[in-house]
Amino acid sequence: MPKDMTDDLSVYARRESEARSYCRAFPTAFVKAQGSEMTDADGNTYIDFLAGCSSLNYGHNDPDMKAALIEHISRDGIAHGLDMHTDAKTAFLEAFEANILEPRGLDYKIMLTGPTGTNAVEAAMKLARKITGRRNIIAFTNGFHGMTMGSLSLTGNVGKRNGAGGGHLGDVTHLPYDGAMGDGVDTLQFIEAMLENTSSGVDAPAAFIFEPVQGEGGLNAASDEWMQGVAKLAKKLGALLIVDDIQSGIGRTGTYFGFEKAGIVPDMVTQAKSLSGFGLPFAALLIKREHDIWKPAEHNGTFRGNNHAFVTARVALEKFWADKQFETELATKSAELTTNLQALADLIPDARLKGRGLMQGVDVGSGELAGAICARAFEKGLIIETSGADDEVVKVLAPLTTSKETFAKGFEILLDAARDVLSTSKIAAE
Repeated sequence: MPKDMTDDLSVYARRESEARSYCRAFPTAFVKAQGSEMTDADGNTYIDFLAGCSSLNYGHNDPDMKAALIEHISRDGIAHGLDMHTDAKTAFLEAFEANILEPRGLDYKIMLTGPTGTNAVEAAMKLARKITGRRNIIAFTNGFHGMTMGSLSLTGNVGKRNGAGGGHLGDVTHLPYDGAMGDGVDTLQFIEAMLENTSSGVDAPAAFIFEPVQGEGGLNAASDEWMQGVAKLAKKLGALLIVDDIQSGIGRTGTYFGFEKAGIVPDMVTQAKSLSGFGLPFAALLIKREHDIWKPAEHNGTFRGNNHAFVTARVALEKFWADKQFETELATKSAELTTNLQALADLIPDARLKGRGLMQGVDVGSGELAGAICARAFEKGLIIETSGADDEVVKVLAPLTTSKETFAKGFEILLDAARDVLSTSKIAAE
């Protein structure tokens, strides 16, 4: 690496857009990563509890995925093939069919969209409107679905929406997510009342879209009953059900899909982030067979055939999802994560745990306090971020493969950081 890129970060302020984000919280140049750790140019090693915002569920540079990718590149395997047939694509589709769809009794067609999650969401929106002939889509408070104009219209956060500069973000109705109206309020009953009242002003929807656990929205977790209720309501109204499983899926909440335990079968499911298994750009839309009414090239994209991602995704599916062992390990780790997070919550008055599986965090009640804890943790060697409408949740998205020892070390750092902040800051007393 050139010397000026290892010991001088000024090029970023000089040349990179002000849109840059995560690097502001972690101001160092990373040069190496393995498993659940990252190393910077000065030789400092950090435990990674962010994992590419859940894009690295299997950790950094998994050796089996790396070996398969190196072999593919070394033999001049196809890198870019638009949507042409390739050996890498064949192997991926067959592995997804055998390890994910068939064991769960699912019959989805797999649409390879552009390479990021927002591309999959845009495709789902288009298809729902094409199928139903309706425009309105029901999204939910605190939801995050992407930053392009269609998916942004589904996103609730005002800071994200303001990035559109006042552009058109219509044809979407935002209704309360599970628990959004406080304890004891059945938001499902409210939603149903609004949609069944022909004078409510809410147009009949083409689709409902929700995240099983809201990643950017503060780790709000929908109950099985709520997800089942939305699924039933969608069917009753002739609308499609889209589950955005981009961050909550691929093992993050304890099962491959974040909605599995609810026993629902969405009409469409968005996939991205850890789909490649290796951090390579890769997104897809799963579509019930009867809804796959696209005409050839009616929705396409130049980079919808990332063969390098097909290679690593195939290895991930065969290595982690061929049997139930990985899921069993995730259940144990989820319980340990809850215990560790409770120790953090016990330090802070009125703090509460949120999320489920390995997508959990602590609402500390203040974005300023959460940010200070995460900043101090980074100084001590832990990469961890916040989430929520006001960044009030300290969020753990560690690789699912993180060892018990590394988890323990990471939480020791996090607890020490919280104690430091609480002992020296006025934030907690306010």
